[in-house]
Amino acid sequence: QVQLVESGGGLVQAGDSLRLSCVTSGRTLSTDSMAWFRQAPGKAREFLGSVRWSGSRTITADSVRGRFAVSRDNANTMYLQMNSLKPEDTAAYYCAAGRYYTPDPNRYDYWGQGTQVTVSA
Repeated sequence: QVQLVESGGGLVQAGDSLRLSCVTSGRTLSTDSMAWFRQAPGKAREFLGSVRWSGSRTITADSVRGRFAVSRDNANTMYLQMNSLKPEDTAAYYCAAGRYYTPDPNRYDYWGQGTQVTVSA
């Protein structure tokens, strides 16, 4: 069974950095693509970036490129490095796994429980 567990969220000040982690278990070919999303109250889930276990290529959303970076290790953990955080980055952050390398959240089959990031001004 595929399981995703995020960690690393918290309360920080504007300008600070955080690194989120997503530990995966039970990976299969159907979970080759991993992605980070976030969702603020009243807003749609927003794609942030993705990476594949079968390669090193990453995609970062235009909205956060230059401040956020997705990476993975060679075992089972994906990361989201977030720099120069802003109050508008406040949201619940989720990792997801699926077969397809896409920014469409509907194409991901597995989701973590989320970790809250709150950025104060």
